[in-house]
Amino acid sequence: MQRSGELVDALQHSLAESGGAPVERIETHSAWILLTGDLAYKIKKPVNFGFLDYSSLDKRRFFCAEEIRLNQRFAAEIYLDVVAIGGVPARVLTGSGEPVLEYAVRMRRFPAGGLLSQLAAAGQLHLQHIDQMAERIAGFHQAAARAAADSPFGRPDQVHHWVRENFTQLRAALPEGAESGSLERLQTWVECERERIDSLLQQRKRGGFIRECHGDLHLGNLTVIDSRVTPFDCIEFNPELRWIDVFSELAFLVMDLEDRGLRNYAFRFLNAYLQSSGDYTGLGVLRYYLVYRSLVRAKVAVLRRQQTTADSVAFQLADREYREYVDLALRSTGTGRLRLLITFGLSGSGKSTLAGAFAERLAMIRVRSDSERKRLAGLGAGEHSDSGVGAGLYSTQRSEDTYARLESVCEQVLDAGYPAIVDAAFLQRDSRNRFRKLASARGIPFVILACQAPIAELEARIAKRLAAGTDPSEATLEVLRAQLRLQQLPQEEDADQLIEIDTGAPEYLEQAITRLEQPG
Repeated sequence: MQRSGELVDALQHSLAESGGAPVERIETHSAWILLTGDLAYKIKKPVNFGFLDYSSLDKRRFFCAEEIRLNQRFAAEIYLDVVAIGGVPARVLTGSGEPVLEYAVRMRRFPAGGLLSQLAAAGQLHLQHIDQMAERIAGFHQAAARAAADSPFGRPDQVHHWVRENFTQLRAALPEGAESGSLERLQTWVECERERIDSLLQQRKRGGFIRECHGDLHLGNLTVIDSRVTPFDCIEFNPELRWIDVFSELAFLVMDLEDRGLRNYAFRFLNAYLQSSGDYTGLGVLRYYLVYRSLVRAKVAVLRRQQTTADSVAFQLADREYREYVDLALRSTGTGRLRLLITFGLSGSGKSTLAGAFAERLAMIRVRSDSERKRLAGLGAGEHSDSGVGAGLYSTQRSEDTYARLESVCEQVLDAGYPAIVDAAFLQRDSRNRFRKLASARGIPFVILACQAPIAELEARIAKRLAAGTDPSEATLEVLRAQLRLQQLPQEEDADQLIEIDTGAPEYLEQAITRLEQPG
């Protein structure tokens, strides 16, 4: 029987002859992909890495079928079927009677250059890609199957097994003693972190956050098809790596964006996902999963390095990737500079624009009152409640409940080691004092970002926002007039914690950040 590499060579030649054009070949640590015309054939390598076992033909056939089933959840237009390969010369079999030598996943090719990893490398990854990515993944996670309470998936010991497995496999693949200091520091940290978050891991399993996810969701497994961000190539080879906490999946993309120097995009994505899902408790396990995902990529780089020669360019690239991912894992163990910022201002004053920009630029978690108010009422961010001024969702009691929710979420954010910015009107002195006390109790800086603009500008912004119909805010001109009557302006005691911002001025964002970062 032909060896797998020889079979792929023969199939590549056969496809080229039948198609009358060269066939492009791509090789990964676990598969070969042949690109011909508008089709792609993915053939799994007969390898066994422990976490992935394609060592027999039956296993490869099974996992080809799983790859089709699972990826059709979000990319049915790409994943077509499983085909058999055999004959002399090797070709795709269309009938029976010939021995099957191999199986392949047959896919429809998507446009070249549309991978988000390629767009990022070319400086062409834009805000709309990040926002689509967050919306698509949050929706996919919401609809994904949830692990049964009595299943092993998501148990702390099962989760930690795979974290530890990275260290075992890295040490086995590296020369004795290589990078031992960095790996020792990381393993010590993950063991301590696992103990610290054990109860939270259990809570998340009970809460239904262990779901049948993609499992390998990084920018190289997202592409743009018909102007829509589309995931593909999920993990089919090991259910334990697919039935995971949604935050393990989220961490992969956050890590990937950070690795590419796109930290602002990482926090835009993270905040958009949180606003959609409301899953702020997941922040408590995020650093653990960031380290895990960085080491997964380090391990893949080492496996790829093993399949090359030491004097090759591929070896050098894989070696550099390995070291960069280990460095990223080390950086991910640290916490940010804790502080609590709140906005203050009338509807249309630019609070949300400023809060979103601060969250991205300063690596903060943004908590938005418009979203949380609707979440408490069981409404989506885009749904309209038709509430009148001071009524419905905006009654005194609903507003009190909303600020209590904002405080609770802020506590979760700060407990997880992330700075927070609360995007709300904070027109009443009591609501501002509530968050001032929260910051004081934790011994962290507290800042009020007071957003201002002329009344005519506020009215124009509100009208424009209402016409667009895409913002969670339901503020109308009538609401603005009521706010003008009822607002309680900051007093002298707020002066040391107040930054006044004219959101109509040029470069107001840069000026506000400069003032925030000044000593004292």
